[in-house]
Amino acid sequence: MHDATTRTRIDANAYDAWLFDLDGVITDTASVHASAWKRAFDAFLEARAKAEGEPFRPFDAEADYLRYVDGKPRYDGVDSFLRSRGIELTWGDPEDEAGAPTVCGLGNNKNALFNQVLEDEGVEVFASSVELIEALRERGKRIAVVTSSKNCDRVLEVAGLRELFDAKVDGNVAAELALAGKPDPETYATAARFLEATPARSVVVEDAISGVEAGKAGGFGLVVGVARHDDPNTLQDSGANVVVHDLGELQLA
Repeated sequence: MHDATTRTRIDANAYDAWLFDLDGVITDTASVHASAWKRAFDAFLEARAKAEGEPFRPFDAEADYLRYVDGKPRYDGVDSFLRSRGIELTWGDPEDEAGAPTVCGLGNNKNALFNQVLEDEGVEVFASSVELIEALRERGKRIAVVTSSKNCDRVLEVAGLRELFDAKVDGNVAAELALAGKPDPETYATAARFLEATPARSVVVEDAISGVEAGKAGGFGLVVGVARHDDPNTLQDSGANVVVHDLGELQLA
């Protein structure tokens, strides 16, 4: 845990529910996602550049990932990034073969690459985040995980964290309920409802710009930005009330 003199105090009694993003907040899978996205996009971009006789401009696993992909539903991330390069692909179908020349095919290839790394290397967990969740549970607070990832169950299982959460809204739940993805606040609002809490009495904990924007747009009582890799000012400008580099910097009052 961090030194108490550098910690930000939060009145836990002011909130009933805490809604945590997964990748980059609880588990260090954001770096795995970024790497998988780079491999998927670069293979596509390099083949396209060669076919059209143009220079190959690779995917930037930091700038492009944070701006166009991070926190968004998988296929929306594909479409967003490609459009930033002036590329429009047919959407296709979620059943498309991995690597097919469609938005879904490219997204499915990324997912296959992600799961390969997950199986080979496992999941790194941020211990301070788990400590905070356990401290909140001891105080009787309700906890949900809210992520656009459809791999949430597998990640939590590999990390041994499934029992920490009272509710889950992941990419699969969002698809079943036809919920709009971040930066729309629908997934967070649904998680609060699952926990029988109002947005005003709920805390959103996010590392992605799109997730922080969702927290602000939904009128949540507190939006905590986790700036592990991002510029703290960017998350603050996007709507975070509190920005930390690690959740160990929070102190419950």
